[in-house]
Amino acid sequence: MTTRRKFLKATALGAAAAPLATPALAQSTITWRLQTYAGTPLSDHVVKPAVDMFNKIAGDRMQIELYLADQLVPTGELFQALQRGTIDAVQSDDDSMASPTEVTVFGGYFPFGSRYSLDVPVLFNQYGLKEIWDEEYSKVGVKHISAGSWDPCHFATKDPIRSLEDLKGKRVFTFPTAGRFLAQFGVVPVTLPWEDIEVAMQTGELDGVAWSGITEDYTVGWSKVTNYFLTNNISGAWIGHFFANMERWNELPEDLQTLFQVCCDQSHYYRQWWYWGGEADLRVNGTEMELTSIPDAEWATVEAAALTFWDEIAAESETKAKVVEIFKRYNADMQKAGRPYRYG
Repeated sequence: MTTRRKFLKATALGAAAAPLATPALAQSTITWRLQTYAGTPLSDHVVKPAVDMFNKIAGDRMQIELYLADQLVPTGELFQALQRGTIDAVQSDDDSMASPTEVTVFGGYFPFGSRYSLDVPVLFNQYGLKEIWDEEYSKVGVKHISAGSWDPCHFATKDPIRSLEDLKGKRVFTFPTAGRFLAQFGVVPVTLPWEDIEVAMQTGELDGVAWSGITEDYTVGWSKVTNYFLTNNISGAWIGHFFANMERWNELPEDLQTLFQVCCDQSHYYRQWWYWGGEADLRVNGTEMELTSIPDAEWATVEAAALTFWDEIAAESETKAKVVEIFKRYNADMQKAGRPYRYG
């Protein structure tokens, strides 16, 4: 992967960062640059199949150049680059790309907002979150294309976590909102470029990560620099999205807009089974990390703290209160529905 430092060096020499693949294009071909939050090899699963599918179907009419985490701009500047049109499309969560909207705090891992990956598309497509996201991003010149779920959020650490006491003082790479929530339990949130995490674990700059589930830990190599995987999670699924610059989006013919949406939806579907199956398989068959757990009664205090956190978020604005109310109503419905929607 081309790092930002290498990119800047190359630019100084008069060269531009190269996308993953640059096919021979006709002069009339529409070209877009899409940057993902993911580095290698994670991007091979979370976005590359969808881009490859789009390019194959669109042919000479349109091609998407795929760039990885921090390759063109730092992840925290993705929104600004998208809004300006420096990048045409983005795959990220709201939180990581620092979007200036009322819904940013709910992107990534909103503590205990979901229990299963299917909760996310239901929340967006049946409980009204999609309309709120569409409205919020339209205000700032960005097209919200679709939302989907990724993996649950677990701790992967050097030292075993078997109680809340074990979390105190741990320097952990995590998402902004998750870090804000976890700080009350003594966790020290650390922000670093995604590509630097493995080295930071090896040098002792980090004690762990709370960024993903076990599938991602193995896929990106973090399982080799951490020893333990905590089975308790603070969210059942990451909430991520595809976005586009509004002007670029409106310039596309309707059939290419539809094709892009279909490929994004296919990406969400791929991740549904890839993560769901991988989480179970690696817990059972993985050999690089030992599983640990915090007792249910003790972990229930964390879940209770999340509801207080929700109310704090809701008090910040009318839109946030509306979103929190949807999360509350949805989770109450799932609890009342019982098995298989909720257990206990």
